[in-house]
Amino acid sequence: MSQIQLSDAQAVILSTACARDDGAIFPVTASLKGSAVGNVCKSLLKQGLIEEIAAVHLNTVWRHDEERGPITLRATPLAYSTLGITEEQDEAPPTETPPAPVQCRKGTKQETLIEMLRTEGGATIGEIVEATGWQPHTVRGAFAGALKKKLGLEVTSEKVEGRGRVYSVPCD
Repeated sequence: MSQIQLSDAQAVILSTACARDDGAIFPVTASLKGSAVGNVCKSLLKQGLIEEIAAVHLNTVWRHDEERGPITLRATPLAYSTLGITEEQDEAPPTETPPAPVQCRKGTKQETLIEMLRTEGGATIGEIVEATGWQPHTVRGAFAGALKKKLGLEVTSEKVEGRGRVYSVPCD
């Protein structure tokens, strides 16, 4: 059986539901806007990770069915196993495992950015802007978002005489 890949939104909604005693999807606590909740739930339904059941509370209604009345959603046993949740784990204290290293695609501007930051002497915002064609605010956003949050890299900076602020990433 192939492993099911979940988006961040799917993982948040499913893990919240699996943490509840009844496995209910609603109310959704994730900060999704517009029709995003509906799209995520439709995708989870299609994968068999959640199922429709009769709604007991009005604030948990997913949709109305002419024959069955108000319908809500709950996590299926497949959702629990996809998230690695078993009954034995409830008794054991949770252990934190380090996230797997994320690989970036070859030949991308992000790869160029990382290579520049790993070179001896690092790189300035101006040098990165010239190499990637990005705006300075995009470079700083990539430091905070893609490199620090997503890839878990430590971006350091120091003021270098005659060069300005230089950013670098330690080599593994």
